[in-house]
Amino acid sequence: MSEHNFEQMRRAMVASQLRTTGVNDPRVLAAMGSVPRERFVPPERAPIAYADALVPLGEGRQLNSPMALGKLLTEAAPQPSERAMVIGAATGYAAAVLARLVGSVVAVEEDEALAARAKTALAGSGVTVIEGPLAEGYKQGAPYDLILIDGAVEYVPAALIDQLAEGGRIASGIIEQGVQRLAIGRRAGEGFGLTAFSDVAAAVVPGFLKPRAFSF
Repeated sequence: MSEHNFEQMRRAMVASQLRTTGVNDPRVLAAMGSVPRERFVPPERAPIAYADALVPLGEGRQLNSPMALGKLLTEAAPQPSERAMVIGAATGYAAAVLARLVGSVVAVEEDEALAARAKTALAGSGVTVIEGPLAEGYKQGAPYDLILIDGAVEYVPAALIDQLAEGGRIASGIIEQGVQRLAIGRRAGEGFGLTAFSDVAAAVVPGFLKPRAFSF
């Protein structure tokens, strides 16, 4: 497909998948309308890069739908002066979008192959890609004003909450009794809690399952 085709698909994504579902922040719309999503998926998946669906990336991972990312970013309201971290960066698409909305971005990915692809795709963007355990974040870059978990998790570990600045936000998908929702939380002193705001499916991020209670 040509660059012109992808540009048309990008415009259609903004018009039909984002604007119609409550993604109304002009800066978020502009960022998602300018980042070439097709560069962050395997070449054979490029024709479906802008589909309103999860896109397989290989390594058992998926790229979030445009609507899920757009809703998370709209609710998080990133600001130009802020420091942000993306957890579960995968190939780097969410980090590329976020880099157009904040002052600096650290993108954490634990899968070696995906991290390598992210580094290539994000070259020149100013995003720092860190290869390491997702649940540990990157405390050397803390505190962060915004942490975006690019997918759904069962819980947010204390290690990530501790890396938030006072008043900082975490935007994430959450899994509650098998149901996926998008949620936002803000740190206030030692307190933190996520509040769901939309029932939208998101890619599951590995390594964030709650410990299962033992039963006979």
